[in-house]
Parts: sequence; structure tokens; C-alpha cells
Amino acid sequence: MGGSRAQVNKPHKTRFSSKSSRSIHKISQKDKNRIAKSNRNVTQGARAARLQRSKMLREQKKEALLKEKRASSGSASAPRVILLFPLSASVNVSSLAEDILRLLSADVSRALSSTVASSEYKLRATVLHAPHGDLLSCMEMAKVADLIAFVASATEQSTCDYIDSFGSQCLSVFRSLGLPSTVVFIRDLPTELKRRNDAKKIVTSSLTSEFPEDCKFYPADTKDDLHKFMWLFKEQRLTTPHWRNQRPYLIAQKVDMVPDDSSPEKCTLLLTGYTRAHSLSVNQLVHVSGAGDFQLSRIEIMKDPIPLNARKDHNAMDSDDIQDAEIIRSVAPDPSSQEPFLVENVPDPLAGEQTWPTEVEMAEAERNQKQKRLRKRALPRGTSEYQAAWIVDDADGEDSGVENDGDDDEDDYGMLLDEGDSGFPSQEDTNNPDFEEDQASLHLRDSDEETENDSVMMEGDNMTREQIEDEIKKIKEAHAEDEEFPDEVDTPLDVPARKRFAKYRGLKSFRTSSWDPKESLPPEYARIFAFDNFARTQKHVVARALNVEQEGRDDCAPVGSFARFYIKEVPFHVASKLCAASRTAPIVLCGLLQHESKMSVLHFSIKKHDSYDAPIKSKEELIFHVGFRQFVARPIFSTDNINSDKHKMERFLHAGRFSIASIYAPISFPPLPLIALKGAAGAGTPAVAAVGSLRSIDPDRIILKKIILTGYPQRVSKLKATVRYMFHNPEDVRWFKPVEVWTKCGRRGRVKEPVGTHGAMKCIFNGGLQQHDTVCMSLYKRAYPKWLEHRFPANV
Repeated sequence: MGGSRAQVNKPHKTRFSSKSSRSIHKISQKDKNRIAKSNRNVTQGARAARLQRSKMLREQKKEALLKEKRASSGSASAPRVILLFPLSASVNVSSLAEDILRLLSADVSRALSSTVASSEYKLRATVLHAPHGDLLSCMEMAKVADLIAFVASATEQSTCDYIDSFGSQCLSVFRSLGLPSTVVFIRDLPTELKRRNDAKKIVTSSLTSEFPEDCKFYPADTKDDLHKFMWLFKEQRLTTPHWRNQRPYLIAQKVDMVPDDSSPEKCTLLLTGYTRAHSLSVNQLVHVSGAGDFQLSRIEIMKDPIPLNARKDHNAMDSDDIQDAEIIRSVAPDPSSQEPFLVENVPDPLAGEQTWPTEVEMAEAERNQKQKRLRKRALPRGTSEYQAAWIVDDADGEDSGVENDGDDDEDDYGMLLDEGDSGFPSQEDTNNPDFEEDQASLHLRDSDEETENDSVMMEGDNMTREQIEDEIKKIKEAHAEDEEFPDEVDTPLDVPARKRFAKYRGLKSFRTSSWDPKESLPPEYARIFAFDNFARTQKHVVARALNVEQEGRDDCAPVGSFARFYIKEVPFHVASKLCAASRTAPIVLCGLLQHESKMSVLHFSIKKHDSYDAPIKSKEELIFHVGFRQFVARPIFSTDNINSDKHKMERFLHAGRFSIASIYAPISFPPLPLIALKGAAGAGTPAVAAVGSLRSIDPDRIILKKIILTGYPQRVSKLKATVRYMFHNPEDVRWFKPVEVWTKCGRRGRVKEPVGTHGAMKCIFNGGLQQHDTVCMSLYKRAYPKWLEHRFPANV
């Protein structure tokens, strides 16, 4: 073909330049085997390391389990505590306790003791039986029990009779404290086999929902039934609440007191028993349940009166054996390392005195003052400097969503404030006697009559029965009114509102407005302690206590040792009460961690108990059982706001929901359970009022008491309205003019000016107002718990 170009075959591009170089990149079979062998060795080495690590973890867990088993059931461990609790009043636990003690004791001719050692079962046990109806004794026994055996009777006619009201109440309290290992003993079963099995099934099916899933049911009528249970109990791994394992404690087998010659009002309290959970140092502070915190003067480590491998005639503990026990060694505290007994901070009265400023401070103050003069703010007329400090910059009518209709006079929010011709006297103008009266009211200790008269029942010891009933009726009416109209108060007619509510202030937003936690603190805050970082401090304190435990120092009473503790400077009347109370309830001595004797502000998550119907008012005196410790406090209740640093105070503890209870109390490191008891009007047994747990320790937690002043529209014209009955004189209207108002139907607005001489005021809203609506004004002040000088129940 003419003109066509001849096609030229171009060489094809390949990976290899020539045919002979195609096999150069291939790996030889020898090299392949070498590389594969190396990878296989790496894989096998990693797998071997994983297996070795798993084996090491298994061995560590096995060793820890064996160590725990030896510590709980070995010959050197303290006797196991078995608590027999009757679920109803018809159950006789005294006979059951006697049967168990006779089974464990080899010598039945001697008088039975509560603590015995059995060489047959290789077990030492202390058997306690809870008195039905005595709530305090049952609580103290449940705190120290290693096993709670609930005793039920199979002869009850109906299912609901297996657990009576007191048994149900105690069971809920035990759950709040934390249940240890539990079993259920069934008594009074029929002798015929078929009827016996049927009765056991009925009791088991009726009570299964009340107890944990791992709770077992055992018949406990004959000696063979108890024998089978003891063989299982000997090998059982007991579980205890976590809070109990954090601190060393002791159950007093014997309580005695020695008078102090130097001080007739003081004495030395002697508690003898087995050390449990951890080693207890003589340099530690200790807490005696119900009596308070004290220092130790001496620890005597004694020979065990009932060793596990003892002779047959020494397998039960008697008081004479405790008194005549051989003293192995005595430990005295070291003054250089002993924990100081510091409860309150001693405030310096001159710490708040104002010193003469330096030249640098004066120059800085003058510079700040010039900057304030240059910066102008839109403030309403009649606003003082103190009130102006609480007005947000965007609080004018346009930013708050309130429309300005253009006919506002000089009292409107858009007016610049001039201190010289202000319609309301400034802080420099002190010639006005009303203003001096208002300033004096700011320094009142507490002008709120609701917080002033906290509990008339607590202070009126000489009140008659009719007066007590009237007071209870008033409290119930106030509780019902607080539920229906929360926070609403009436403005008094005889006292100006600016004086009555002088400590209150308005907030633009409860969630986002700032409130300084260090502002205007009460005098009690100078007596308490605070932590810069509480979590870090708790971590260091627990680590230090663990190091003392692992070091095995000579100044400690080891775990499981039988020792006598000498507690010094105990008030004589308190020691006498403890000696008398030891006959019915166990006296518990608990070792304290570092800082746990110092006062601070503790916050508890608390819920009203289902069995308590009476209202619980804020600042009402309650007995707090926090772990092993007991103290008296007057809490204030508040909500728990997650999205805000401010929390609203509640006047009453309402049922069915959790609240935060804040009190002045000795520092305790969480987690710890809480049981709050309310004392009876007479000398009766206190009732369980609330349960909960320790939440945090934070004196800077802001709790605000909210009040709502209400008024009613008199005349409504579009966005404007004349409101009356919120205040009763025009001076009060001017004083609270910067505070925003709102209505129950959702409108928001501001106060424009007073109208007339009887406290009516003109308001402007962001929408049309209905005639039946209610105008409200929210005011806040910071609330604090009530300080008590008697902090422990035995001192009351």
C-alpha cells in the first residue's frame, strides 16, 4: 500500500534482561529451609513465653489462695465468727448455739464458752446469737461475723411468717453493710422422711429470693445435721466485705478499765482479743465503737488461751484463762513515730488581719482601678457595687430575650450607672440609716429562721408529750408542703425582704454561673482539714499501711495473735458504758489509717429506708454508722448534679431516691457503708432512717439553698404586667431589681420599676403573660452542715 508506514516490532519489556537471568532471583531450597526454621523458632519461643507466663500466674494465684486459706483456717488464725440470726421471734437460737458449742467442745462437763477449739474438725470458732429485737447488737455482730447463719422455723403456718418485720429490716441493713458468707439453717422439721423433704423444699423455695445465689440451706435439728455442716464449713472459703479488709480490727473477748491516778475523770480501757485482717501497730490511732478515737499506751501480746492443738481440758475459753494468760512480750509506742492525735485544726485569730500593703501592691491596685474606670457596664439605676459584682455582662434586656418597647425611662437596664447621682445609695454613701441597717444584716450569723430553728425536739428536753406531738405534726405538714411547693417561701410583712434575705443572691444560670468556693466561709471551716488531691493521698496512705504490714515490724501485733490493748485517756463514764454494753453486744476496736482522726466535710450517697415513714429534715441529729465507726452528726441533704459544680440543697430527705448527705465528721477513706439511725423521742431504741455509702471528702463542694419568692399579676398588658405580693415596700423592689424573674408557665423577664408604696412592681416579659400565672424570683445562698461538739454516741 502506498504511503503506509511499515510496522516495526519493538522489543517487549520484561522483568529480566535476558533469559539466563530469570532464575537469579529465586531462593534456593537450602535457604528456604533455613528461613522457615528461623521463623518457626521465633513462633515457638513466643508460645513458650506465653505458656510460661500463664503457668507463673496460676502458681501465684494458687499460692495466694493457699496463703489466704492458712490465714483464715490455720492454727495461727483467729477463730471464725459464726452469727446465728433468727428470722422470726419464734425461732430459738440459744439452743442451736448450745448444740454447736457442744459439738465443737470435747469436754461437755465444763461450762460452755462462746469461743471453742475443736481438734476433731481442726477448727476454732466463736458462736454469737443475735438477740431478736435489739437492732444495735445485731448490727455490731453482723459487722464482725465471718459467717451469718439465718435460722428459720419450718413450723410457720404461712410463707410470709418465715421472716417477720424485724427480720426483714435487719436483713436489709445487713445487705447495706455488705453480706459475708451466708447459710440458712432450717429448724423444727418433721421426723418423717417424706414430710421432712417436702417441708425443706417449701422453706427453700420461699426464702431463696431473699438471699444471695450461693447461699445454701441446711437442716439443723440433729447432731448429725450439724456434723455434716461443720465438715463443709471447715473447708469453705469465706468471703468478707471489702471495707472490712482495709483496716485491722479486734473483737473484745474481755473489757476492763483501770482508773488513772493523775486524772480522776480519765481511765485506761483494756480490750483483750484476737487481731484480725491486718497487723495493728501500737503507734496507730484506734477507734472504739461508739466511744471515739484514742491513742494506745501499750500492747501486750499474750499466749493463746485456746490453741488448736490444746489438751482436752483446755479447749474452751474462760475469763480466768484470759486473765491468767502468759504475756509473751509487751510493745510500747515510739514518741517519734506515733501518729499524733489531731482532731481539729487550731485557727490563728490573726490570720485574717489586714496588713499594710506594700508599694508594689498599691501600684497594682491603682492600675486595676484605672482599668475599671475605663470599662463601662450597662447597669440598672440603683445598683450598688456589691450587687453589680453579681450581674453578668450580658444581663441587659436585649441579651436576655426581653423585648424593649422603647418607652422605658431612666430606670431601664440600658442606663449607665453613675455612683454620684444614683437613685439607690452606694457603699460609700453611709448617711442613710436604712442602708446601715441593711449592711449590718449582712453580718448576721444566720438570718434564716428555717435553719436557725433546726430541730426544736432536739433542743427542748423539757417538752411535754403534747408539745412533742404538735412538733411532729408541724414537721409532717412542712414535709408535705415542701413536696407540693418546693422552695417557695413567703415574704414577711414585718421585716424588710432586703434584710430577711440579705444573705441570698440571684444567679443568671444555676449551672454555668460562677460561685467562689472560698467566699464567706463559716468559722467551722477554720477547724477542719482539706486535701489538695484526695485520690493521691488515699493511694499513698493505703500503700504505706501495706508496707507496714509486709515489713513485719516489732511494734505490731501480728494477725491472729491474742493481745491486750491499753487505750489511754478514755473518759470514765464512757468506759463504764462500754463495760456494761459488752454483756449484750461485741465491743470492736478498729485501727485507723493516717489522717483518719482529723475533721473534714464528708459526703455520703444516702437513701431513705423503706421501713422509716417519718420525715427527715436537714440538720436533724442522726447517728452515723460508717464501717466500724460511729458518730453523731447533723447532715444537710442536696442533689447530685453531674453537669454542674453547684448542688441544690433539699430541706427533707425524700423517699425513693438517692441524695447526698454532707456532715462534719472525722476523715474516712472510701469505700465504706453507711447506716443512719434516728434516735427516739424518749430513751427507746433508735430506728434505721437511711442507708448508703461514703462518696467523697470535699469541703469545697458548693451546696446552695434555693428559695422562691412568688407574686401574682394584678394587671397584664401584652408584655408588661404589674405584680403584687412578692414584696411589701418599694425599697425591696429596688434592692432585688437586678434579679431575673420567671413564671410557672415558662415566661422570663425582669423588674422594671416599683409601683406605688405597697411593694407592687412593673415587670417586662419575653412573651404574653396570662392572668392566672405566678411570677417567681429565685434566690440562693450557700448552706453548710451543723457543727456538733458531742461527736460520738457514748458521749451524749
